[in-house]
Amino acid sequence: MAEVGAPVTMSDVARAAGVSTATVSRVVNGRYGVSATTIAQVRSAIEQLGYESSLVATSLRRSRTHVLGLVTRTFQSYTAEVLKGVMEALRQSGFDLIIYANSDLYETYLEGWEQRHLTRLSGTLTDGCIVVTPWGEVRSSTPVVVIDPVKGSTVPSVTADNLAGATSVVEHLLGLGHRRIGFIAGRPSLAASWSREEGYRGALAEAGVPVDPVLIGRGDFNPESAAPQARALLDRADRPTAIFAASDGMALKVLAVAEELGLSVPGDLSVVGFDNIPESALAGSGLTTVDQSMYQLGYEAARMLKSIVTGEWEGRRQIVLPTSLVVRGSTGPPRSTTGA
Repeated sequence: MAEVGAPVTMSDVARAAGVSTATVSRVVNGRYGVSATTIAQVRSAIEQLGYESSLVATSLRRSRTHVLGLVTRTFQSYTAEVLKGVMEALRQSGFDLIIYANSDLYETYLEGWEQRHLTRLSGTLTDGCIVVTPWGEVRSSTPVVVIDPVKGSTVPSVTADNLAGATSVVEHLLGLGHRRIGFIAGRPSLAASWSREEGYRGALAEAGVPVDPVLIGRGDFNPESAAPQARALLDRADRPTAIFAASDGMALKVLAVAEELGLSVPGDLSVVGFDNIPESALAGSGLTTVDQSMYQLGYEAARMLKSIVTGEWEGRRQIVLPTSLVVRGSTGPPRSTTGA
């Protein structure tokens, strides 16, 4: 019997299964020459004793670790929802997951973080990684799938139909009677940011409403970046009657700024976000937003990565998922359409 509290070793497994240590090693490493009955005995002993081989040692002996990584700059509601989808896709797949994220929630972003994280995980610990909203194009010696890639990226990726989602937001606001619609953009390096701004501009143009540059603010998806942009828009004498923020985190900050300024929502100001994070349904009477199914983004990214690692992927390397507008209490007609 192994000493209580001591790590379970391969020798402990061998004694429990009534086989040699060499036989246990062959089973653990998936080598040939072991009968089905013996494999079952060894696996039963492993299960009973809770034996886990070292990931690093295993990776040095085998061509595959059966571990995938998820790399993210910060861990927020968006990432948490993505993770749920990743875990579901990997359930009963034989792959484990390592999550690598910085501890500072809204620390100043440093370029190259994703490359440093990938360097630590790729090859030795993981067979491949999912990278969530990188700041630049990624390179890795092992397969990588990106959720929300940078503009012009050629790396396998999964993203939402950001153009259609943003277009639906502006069409919704136009339909309510709004004409002065502010927009707080996201991080400019991401393809999603470009597409959301393109949807904003395109929907206004289609309706014959001129795009007013003073109504466009530049955030970076960090909620705090939206606060000065919202104040600048709402302090104007000709302030917008609606603001579309390119993420729910930024939209929730817009709601906070509106409250500070004594503006009612949606009476004085309509606000729309993008993501449909859980918090969006809990804000006041609810935040109108675009559901891009973050769970599905994670699910599809994990499914793609797993299949690329095993050599089974034959589908598209760039997947675009549909979006849908979720209308809640943060949007309504402007108080007066005169001059709006």
